[in-house]
Amino acid sequence: MEEHPAIFLVDLKIASDRSIKIILDGDVEVNVKDCINISRAIETALDRDAHDFSLEVASAGVGSPLKFPRQYHKNIGRKLEVISKDGLKYEGALTKVESDAIQLEWKQREPKPIGKGKVTVIKNKTLTFDEINQTRVMVKF
Repeated sequence: MEEHPAIFLVDLKIASDRSIKIILDGDVEVNVKDCINISRAIETALDRDAHDFSLEVASAGVGSPLKFPRQYHKNIGRKLEVISKDGLKYEGALTKVESDAIQLEWKQREPKPIGKGKVTVIKNKTLTFDEINQTRVMVKF
């Protein structure tokens, strides 16, 4: 991966049937050519004559959970679903990523402070990475 510093490992699974599954992500798009090149580099490093194995190299899908702070930067402006470690769920646009936290923003209808009816207000929530249990990018169709 030294040849591709913008690409990083998200997940690695080695099963008892000698199947290897590698999931990659990047600071920018990870394309099919990147996966092919990395797959070839891994296969070259492993001795297929000595060890029979299957290898799958793929990029993290849009619906895949974000596991590392590095993955948040390219998703600024996108709508995220964040579940905190205390079980609360937040849905909002990712507006800021800092070294230890993210900020979400969303619109919410609330009762007017005076009188009847409701008013739309903008809400913000800052969550540290330590508070986050799971984050997914929400896909619009």
